[in-house]
Amino acid sequence: MFDVGFSELIVIALVALIVIGPERLPRVARTLGALLGRAQRYVNDVKADIQREVDLDELKSIRSTFQDAAKSVEQSVSQVGEELQAAGESLNQSISDIPENKVEPAAAQPPATATADEIQTASVQMDLALESQPAAAPEASKARA
Repeated sequence: MFDVGFSELIVIALVALIVIGPERLPRVARTLGALLGRAQRYVNDVKADIQREVDLDELKSIRSTFQDAAKSVEQSVSQVGEELQAAGESLNQSISDIPENKVEPAAAQPPATATADEIQTASVQMDLALESQPAAAPEASKARA
């Protein structure tokens, strides 16, 4: 900033000693030191305020970056969710299109006043229904035997 060397400081001190005088020089030096200290603290405070503002701007830019990233992740997750929902609906539709071989409840539980012939007919129908089921038929027939 200022290029003041030691020899220049000696010249300034000698001029001050001659102009101000030896009895008032210590008081002037103390006052000058206090003023320089205040000025230095003020400059340091201004530097700190500027640094805080710069840091705050950086944090705001980082925050906006993270918010943008969060929005993009949220959009991708919702898009994947919609795709999964569409796939689930497609699977449900394909499952509902397959004809089901269900045993009628009346055949599964004969009435209390059923005759022996009706019970035997219901039993044969249940056996046929179990055998017609694709994957469970061999296991069910083994379990009954």
